[in-house]
Amino acid sequence: MPVSPARAAAFDILLRIETQEAYATELLHSFLLDKLSPRDRALTTEIVMGVLRWRSRLDQAIAGASSRPLNKLDPEVLTALRIGAYQPNFLTRVPASAAVNESVELIKRARKRSAVPFANAVLRKLASTPPISTRQTDDLTPAGMAHEYAHPDWLVERWAIQFGVEKTLQICRSNQQEQAVSLRFDDPAVVAELSAEGIEVSPGMILTNARTLLCSDLSVLTSTTAFRDGRVAIQDEGSQLIAMLVGTGTRILDCCAAPGGKTSVLARRNPGAEVVATELHAHRADLLRKRVRSENVKIIQADITQLPVEEQFDRVLADVPCSGTGTLARNPEIKWRLKPEDLGNLHAKQVAILRAALDHLAPGGRAVYSTCSLEPEENEAVVEEVLAASPDIRLLDLRDELERLQASAELAREALGDLTAGKYLRTLPGVHPCDGFFAAVLEKCPQKP
Repeated sequence: MPVSPARAAAFDILLRIETQEAYATELLHSFLLDKLSPRDRALTTEIVMGVLRWRSRLDQAIAGASSRPLNKLDPEVLTALRIGAYQPNFLTRVPASAAVNESVELIKRARKRSAVPFANAVLRKLASTPPISTRQTDDLTPAGMAHEYAHPDWLVERWAIQFGVEKTLQICRSNQQEQAVSLRFDDPAVVAELSAEGIEVSPGMILTNARTLLCSDLSVLTSTTAFRDGRVAIQDEGSQLIAMLVGTGTRILDCCAAPGGKTSVLARRNPGAEVVATELHAHRADLLRKRVRSENVKIIQADITQLPVEEQFDRVLADVPCSGTGTLARNPEIKWRLKPEDLGNLHAKQVAILRAALDHLAPGGRAVYSTCSLEPEENEAVVEEVLAASPDIRLLDLRDELERLQASAELAREALGDLTAGKYLRTLPGVHPCDGFFAAVLEKCPQKP
């Protein structure tokens, strides 16, 4: 029997993620889905994201039904088994027989016919066992949360120590759910334009100018004139807030700018400023050029630690590459790749970027350091290490910046303290209505006369 287009696409994407360390979000918006119907695109996305979110629970079930260790299976076979195990457990309208048959056909399609009898036996055994379920209880140990909500033990243990068990439970639950789609736009008239095309939105939860998309089919939004023209964009509210914290200036540096969402916010909030956006990798610099349409943005492909620019800037954004543990609901593959030792390597790179960014900051100027990580090695520890070696740099209280945004009617939330941890911005998935972000505002002392 032929494999359905949705399952074939899901298999190809999951196999690339497994063998090439590709990213789901990029592949789910690539040419691989161009020929699929809206219904098949939705099913492909559901299978890919579901398998990635629940991978450890699926693997546990597969291992219990398998006569072979999972690390001895070909990636094509294991990927097909995960797809076959996911559907009857998490998709209510997929019969177990269909999941078994199509997963077997995926193995044949991958030219692994010798594994068909084994896979067929595993999948049929799985189909006869009780379904995977998660307990809806607040009384869980870190190990229990890691198991029930399919996270690495070491990561959940860290969160429980840092944030407490209750917030860790909220983070884990949120990471297993589809997230709301937040929109950014500058002209309120766009809301009426979208409504005329049948696209409804609700007010943002953090920012007054943000909106939440009420339609689950993103292709409806991306086909609109407003989206194609760049007058409306998909961007998490926390991400928008980070760029807004930079404030206003005449020369602004965006150190690690791709894919360009924050760059666009900087440019449109500072139309009279020159915004220099840097990106290390050529393909990401090209992506930046395609997505950022503001005429006051100059894009440079360069290493920020060796930036070929002599001038200094009165505002700097260092939104650094990070582990991404604040975005696991949207990028679940990260939790299976990240290792504890990676955090030390990231810390060293982040310190180097922040130091370079501050070298380009003019006296009296301000810089925002930010990540989408929940890990202290990438956040407070970076800022503290740089501050210890930089007597001319001081840490500002980020609450003051939030109060500035509230005074200008841009911040929707009244409980400002809820968004801060000490002098830092700290948002947590499931606790706040956005991804997990960290930010610090730093100021270079003015030169003495």
